[in-house]
Amino acid sequence: MNAADPVLEVRDLRVDIVLRHTTVHAVGGVSFTLGEGETLGLVGESGCGKTTIGLALLGLLPLGGRVVGGSIRLAGREMTGLREAELRRVRGNRIAVVFQDPLTSLNPTMTVGRQVAEPLRIHRRSSAAAARARALELLDLVGLPSPQRQLDRYPHQLSGGMRQRVAIAAALACDPAVVVADEPTTALDVTTQDQILELLTRLKRELGMAVLLITHDLGVVAGRADRILVMYAGKIVEAGATEQIFYETRHRYTEALLRSIPRLETSRVDPLFSIPGQPPDLARPPHGCRFAPRCGHATEECRSAEPSFVGNGHVHACVHPVEAAT
Repeated sequence: MNAADPVLEVRDLRVDIVLRHTTVHAVGGVSFTLGEGETLGLVGESGCGKTTIGLALLGLLPLGGRVVGGSIRLAGREMTGLREAELRRVRGNRIAVVFQDPLTSLNPTMTVGRQVAEPLRIHRRSSAAAARARALELLDLVGLPSPQRQLDRYPHQLSGGMRQRVAIAAALACDPAVVVADEPTTALDVTTQDQILELLTRLKRELGMAVLLITHDLGVVAGRADRILVMYAGKIVEAGATEQIFYETRHRYTEALLRSIPRLETSRVDPLFSIPGQPPDLARPPHGCRFAPRCGHATEECRSAEPSFVGNGHVHACVHPVEAAT
């Protein structure tokens, strides 16, 4: 693969989730690339399709979920259509995941050492002794206190932050090209959140891996992501460099997300801003702009047709964008 080529390339990805009486169009034509050593933030409200994209990349869609269109290429290899046996050789090897709740994503019946060593045993055919030695190195790499002592402990014996470090160590075991971090700090206190995010940033820099950082909180990606994709109701509505998303905001949904972030100067007597209404039902997505029913700037033009992307590099799909600063 050429150094200039993206390590991950997603084109027009469409994902449906078939339920008993309806079909949810969870992802509706999403495209993006992820370069080596880059952190890409994927941001939006709960239920907008962020986690569905992450699961689709890993071939871990829930029952009824299926990729119905588009392409996922990992290091030049097409991933859509691969058999489960082929996906298992890639998952945990070339692409790995860190889930939001390590207490449920880690196996409660396996020791910490065995769980970190397991990818090495499966993908690298390492001996038990070699895998355990490497597990110890990985636990030390992610900053787990007294790693030698933690090897034979179980997840429930560790704190939330320590468990998440174990999950990160297991994800890094086979030196993956891409790590999908799906809300990796949501279940943690604020101080531990910052420690885990700093850890991911340091490891990305040291190991050269690419990170897809999925979160509902724009504050999480501030200063940590190189680029940001803002997602709403199954579609990307704005994309650009982190500084552009924060300081040259164009889409009205991005503007609303930024207004929802609590600030130090926020008055204790004034209510926090919240976006009115609810996201649309993706079993019956609206015809025009999907944010129009919740947007105070929407007109009939917004409701009649889906807006196209405008811009070069920093793009948005909004008929009445935020005015650019002059």
